[in-house]
Amino acid sequence: MSDFVEKARAAEVAMRRLFPPTPLQRNVHLSERYGADIWLKREDLTPVRSYKLRGAFNAMRKVIAAQPDQKVFVAASAGNHAQGVAFACRHFDVRGVIFMPVTTPQQKIDKTRTFGGENIEIRLTGDYFDDTLASAQAYCAQVGAHFLAPFDDADVIEGQASVAVEILSVLYHTPDLVILPVGGGGLAAGVVSYMRQAAPEIAFKFVEPAGGASLKAAVQAGAPVTLPGVDTFVDGAAVARIGARTFDRLRGIASADVMLAPEDRICTTMLEMLNVEGIVLEPAGALAVDVLPEMAEDIRGKSVICVTSGGNFDFERLPEVKERAQRYSGVKKYFILRLPQRPGALREFLDLLGPEDDVARFEYLKKSARNFGTVLIGIETRQAQNFPALLARMDSHGLAYRDITEDTTLADFLI
Repeated sequence: MSDFVEKARAAEVAMRRLFPPTPLQRNVHLSERYGADIWLKREDLTPVRSYKLRGAFNAMRKVIAAQPDQKVFVAASAGNHAQGVAFACRHFDVRGVIFMPVTTPQQKIDKTRTFGGENIEIRLTGDYFDDTLASAQAYCAQVGAHFLAPFDDADVIEGQASVAVEILSVLYHTPDLVILPVGGGGLAAGVVSYMRQAAPEIAFKFVEPAGGASLKAAVQAGAPVTLPGVDTFVDGAAVARIGARTFDRLRGIASADVMLAPEDRICTTMLEMLNVEGIVLEPAGALAVDVLPEMAEDIRGKSVICVTSGGNFDFERLPEVKERAQRYSGVKKYFILRLPQRPGALREFLDLLGPEDDVARFEYLKKSARNFGTVLIGIETRQAQNFPALLARMDSHGLAYRDITEDTTLADFLI
């Protein structure tokens, strides 16, 4: 048995002091839809609603065992890693100093403080994470604390591998496929490293947000590269550069096995899991489930495990998630519409709407000394197929309009 396998199993045993194994649940809804045997590894049900607690706990446990006098730990995070570190600090009764960007939502700050209690101090610094990270590392060097990396650390990877230990210890058969979300790569590196040795017949697929495909870029380049920009919507997996240590453990995977999930499509998956299954997933937590439609033919008749990596979702974001999901599925569009400035012009336009069409947004300010005015209008319908007929009616009436639904700059500014 390899050294890594033994260490991962030891980490899993030690973890039982904090929380029981997260459930591995067969999902009937997804299994019937895809004609497969689909299981969810519910990492959204840890005490901090994310797998991040595993890596933070294991790294802290090993540091304290090797250096009993080490009593101060530092982290930089705006999300799940911060909460995992805070929980572990309280468990080990050590001091934690957690640096978070000034722009971190208050809900995340409050949750981190709740998990850590009097054992942690939160320092808000920097508008961007790079500034926050630099401050954390400088402080760490100044006071002689131990920096707890979020993913690119051997002990963190080892702790995340406990997910794989739990899967194989309770499943009555070996799965055909495991689908893993990827941000910095800690979870994927840990699970793959363990399963390659404990059950080498298992295949893997890796899922990244389309706006943060750092693993795909690294696989194609043969080494980690820094992305020029990242869409931060999938905040739990929006990483500009995959870790060096994590990539070393993932080296050799095929580019075709790294799948990209569009951010708006992830919103449709989050809503489906909430409305149909009652499962609250954050954007990163929905990644593994989100790619199932793309894989429908390949997974038919197979046993598949999707790791739902987190459920730290702020419900204040729900309107945005619904909005993005509707736009992705084609049932909501936004237009800039040119209308004559005369009585009855708006009624004539409304008469063009079909029985399933509804006005969801309307902004118009009458301009003096002009024959035409500009309207921002949002239209919802029950089926995406209704829009071509509506646009044909608008064209036949000679209306001038522009569809801005997919115009990111305009949509972000106006909507």
